[in-house]
Amino acid sequence: MKFVRRIGLVCLAILFCAGLFAKWNPFQDPTKKRIFVMEIRNDIDPRMNRYVDLALDQATEENADIIIIDMDTYGGAVNDANDIRTRILEYEKPVWVFINNDAASAGALISIACDSIYMVPGANIGAATVVLGEDGSQAPDKYQSYMRSIMRSTAEQTNRDPTIAEGMVDDRIEIEGVTEAGKTITFTTSEAIKNGFCEMQVTSIKDLLSKNNIENYELINYELAESEKIIAFFLNPFISGILILVIVGGIYFELQTPGIGFPLAAAGIALVFYLTPYYLNGLAANWEIAVLFIGIILIALEVFVIPGFGVAGIAGISCVVMALIFVMLDNDFFNFDYVPSGELSTAAVVVFAGMFGAILVIFGLGYRLTESKMFSRVALMSEQRKADGYTSSFYTADLMGKEGTVFSTLRPSGRIEIDGEIYDAYTRGEYVEKGEKITVISQEGTSIKVRPKTA
Repeated sequence: MKFVRRIGLVCLAILFCAGLFAKWNPFQDPTKKRIFVMEIRNDIDPRMNRYVDLALDQATEENADIIIIDMDTYGGAVNDANDIRTRILEYEKPVWVFINNDAASAGALISIACDSIYMVPGANIGAATVVLGEDGSQAPDKYQSYMRSIMRSTAEQTNRDPTIAEGMVDDRIEIEGVTEAGKTITFTTSEAIKNGFCEMQVTSIKDLLSKNNIENYELINYELAESEKIIAFFLNPFISGILILVIVGGIYFELQTPGIGFPLAAAGIALVFYLTPYYLNGLAANWEIAVLFIGIILIALEVFVIPGFGVAGIAGISCVVMALIFVMLDNDFFNFDYVPSGELSTAAVVVFAGMFGAILVIFGLGYRLTESKMFSRVALMSEQRKADGYTSSFYTADLMGKEGTVFSTLRPSGRIEIDGEIYDAYTRGEYVEKGEKITVISQEGTSIKVRPKTA
C-alpha cells in the first residue's frame, strides 16, 4: 500500500509540473511582448458584445501584454457599447484601439474607453448622437442625456477632455476652436491628435508597434472557436428560416401520426438549435422564450382538449409568431427604439417564410411521405381483405335506434356506452360532451354513427 501511495504522489507531482510547464515555456523569450489583436468591424450589437467578452477572456488566458482593437464601425446599440466600454475600462492590461477608418457613435464610446487611440490617415471619430432604429432620427433627450453622461465619465477616466466627448453627442455644446453650436463633433485624424483624442497617426498595426518602440513581439490574432463559429452559422437568417420550417412541419406531422416520435424529435432539436444561439448572444430574453412555450401549450390545448378552433388556437399561434420574431431582435421588452427597421422586417420575413415553407412541405410532400419505405415501417400500409380472413363485423348486436351515453367526448369521434357496453362511435361533425345522451343512426361493422339525442 505504501508503494502504491508513493507512485500516486509521484504521478500527481509530474502532472503538477506538467501544468506549470504548459503555462511557462522556458524557451520563450521573456522580453518578447505578447500583442493580442481583436477586430470590431461590424455593428455593435449583442453578437459583438459576446465576441469582445470572449476575446478578452482569451487575451487573459494568453497572458497578453497589450490588447489592440482593430476598429472600423459606424456604431450600434448603446447598451451593448456600454457593456464593452465597461469591460475595457476594468481590464487590467493596456487596451489600445487602431481606428482603421471609422469609429462613429458607439464605436467612439468604445475608442474613448481605451488607454490609447491610433488612427490611419483619413480616419474619423465622433458623431455619437443617439438615433432611433425606425428612421434614423434623433432619440428623445433622455437617451441623449444618458449617452452624454457615459461619454463624459469615460473621457474623465481615460484623461481626455470630457466636454469634447460630450460634444460628440450634443450639438448644443460650443467649444472655441473646436466646434460651434449646431454641430456634433467628429474629428479627423489630425484634429483628434490636436485635441488629445488620438496619440498618433499610423498606417498599420506593425507601424503602430514600431512607433511605440516595440520591436520584439509576438502577434496573436483572435479567432472565434469552432463552437462559436457554429453558433454564428445558426444565427444566419436563412438557417433560422429552415429551422422554423422544421419546427412547424415536425409538430404538424407528429399530430397527424401520433406515436411515431421522429417528427416531434426533429422539431425539438430544431427548436434547440434556433433558440440556443440567440440566447447565448443575449438576443433571446427569458420572457420571449416563455411566450414561445406558452403559445405551444395553447396550441396543444386547442388540439387535444378544447373542441373547435377558437381563442386558444389564435392566441397560441400569435404568441409563437411573436416570440420567434422577437427572439431575433435586440428589443428591450417591446421597446424597439434601438432596433433598426431593416432588422425588424428581416426577422418578420424569416419567420413567415419559414412557416410558409412548412405549409408547402406539409401539402406538397405529405403524400410522398406516406408512400415512402420509412413510413411503411411505422404505419399499416397493406389492405386487409375479407378473403384473407380479415373481418370488421365485431358488433353483432343490432344497435340501430338505440340510445346511450357519451363515455368520452366525441370530437367528432370518441366512445359511447349502450346497455353497459363501450363502443367506438362518431358523429356527423358535432362535438358532444361526456355524459350527454345520443342516438345511434347508422351501424356498419365497427362503424357506429350517432347524433345528440333531441329533447
